[in-house]
Amino acid sequence: MVAADFGPRRKAPGPPRRKSGSGNSYRRLFTIPGTLAFTTGNLIARLPMGMFSISAVIMIAGTRDSYALAGAVTATGLAATAVVAPWTARLVDRYGQARIAVPATAIAALGSLALLLCVRYGAPDWTLFAAYAATATTPNTGGMSRARWARLLKDDPAGLHTANSFEQAVDELCFMLGPMLAVFLCGTFFPEAGTLAGVVLMLTGVLVFAAQRATEPPVRGRPRTAAASLLRAPGMPPLLIGFLATGAVFGSMEVVTIGFADAQGHRSAAGVIIALQAAGSGAAGLLYGALKPPGPTERRYPWSLAAMALLMSGPLLAATLTGSLLVLAGALLVAGMATAPTMVTAMTLIQHRTPEGRLNEGMTLAVTGLLGGIAVGSAAGGWVVERVSAAAGYGVPVTAAAVALLISLATARPAAR
Repeated sequence: MVAADFGPRRKAPGPPRRKSGSGNSYRRLFTIPGTLAFTTGNLIARLPMGMFSISAVIMIAGTRDSYALAGAVTATGLAATAVVAPWTARLVDRYGQARIAVPATAIAALGSLALLLCVRYGAPDWTLFAAYAATATTPNTGGMSRARWARLLKDDPAGLHTANSFEQAVDELCFMLGPMLAVFLCGTFFPEAGTLAGVVLMLTGVLVFAAQRATEPPVRGRPRTAAASLLRAPGMPPLLIGFLATGAVFGSMEVVTIGFADAQGHRSAAGVIIALQAAGSGAAGLLYGALKPPGPTERRYPWSLAAMALLMSGPLLAATLTGSLLVLAGALLVAGMATAPTMVTAMTLIQHRTPEGRLNEGMTLAVTGLLGGIAVGSAAGGWVVERVSAAAGYGVPVTAAAVALLISLATARPAAR
C-alpha cells in the first residue's frame, strides 16, 4: 500500500512567531511586510471572477439570441473548473504559486479571448464550449492569498481569524461589484468589453501577486510517495460536503431572486437585491473579523450554520407572506449577514484539517465544493420556481442550509482549538 502523508512531519521554517491576539485588527494585518503588496495584486485578480460568467452570458445571448446556449456554455466552464482546479492547486503546492499561477492564468486568458473571437466572428457553437472550458485553469487566487496568511499567522490564531474574515469580505465585494461592472461595460461600450476588461485585470493582478515572493509559502516539492487524496484526510469529507450544501444556498438564492423579481414585473431590480445580500455578508464578515468570537472553531461552526439556516427563512417568509420586493430586499440583507461568518469558520477548519504543504489544494477543494453546490442549487431553485412558484423557491436555500447543519451535527468532532 502507498503511504499517506497525513502523519507527523518536520515543519518547514516559517516567519517569526507572533503573540496570539496581536493580529486582531485589520490595521495590524498590513503592518506585516509584504502583505499590502500581495493583497493589492490579489484584489485586482479576483475582481474579474465576478465578471466573466455574466459577461459571457451577455456576449453570447446578444449575438446568438439564445440564453439556453449561453447558460450551457457557462455551465460547461463551471464543470471544467470543478475538475481542473484541484489539480492546478496541487501543482501550486508542489512547485510554488508564482511558477504555476502565471502560466495557468495565461492559458485561462487565452481561453477567454478565444471565446470572444468565436462569438464575434460566428464560429460554430461547439467552439464556444471548447474555448470557455480552457478558462478552467484559472488559479484560485483567493485560496493562494489565504495560504499566505496561514503561513504568516501560523502562531497567531486571532490574527488568522481576522485575515480569513477579511478574505471573505473581499470575496463578497468582488462578487457584488464584478457583475455590476460587467453589465456596465457590456452595455455602455460593446458586448465584448466585460470579457476584455476581465482578462486585463486578471493578468495584471496575478502578475503583481506572483511578484511578491517574500510572502509566498515554501514549496512542498515532489513527494517521495504518492500523496493520498485529501478526501481521505481526517474530518475533510463532511466539511467538503458542507461546502457543497452551502454552495447550494448561494446558487438557489440567486436564481430564485431573479425569478421572483421577474414574476413581480421588476426583473431589472434582481441585481440590486442580490447585491444587498452580498453587502450584508461583506459587512458581517468585516465585523466578525474585528471581534474575537468565543469558543473553539469546531464548536462555532454548527452555531454559524444554525444562524444561516434560521436567517434564510426570512426571505421565504417575506416572499410568501408579503410578496413585496422591498421587504424581500431587507430580508436578504439580513440573511446575508450569516453567510460570511459561516464561510470564515469553515475556511478556518479547512486550514486546520489540511496537511501541511497542501493548503492551496485543500482550499481549492472547498471552492470546488461550493461551485458544485452552486450548480445544484441553481438547478433546484429554477425547477421549483418553474414547477411550483417563485416564492416557494426560497425554500431551497433554507433546506440546503438545514442539510449543512445536520451534516455538521452528525459528524461533529471534539473541539481542539
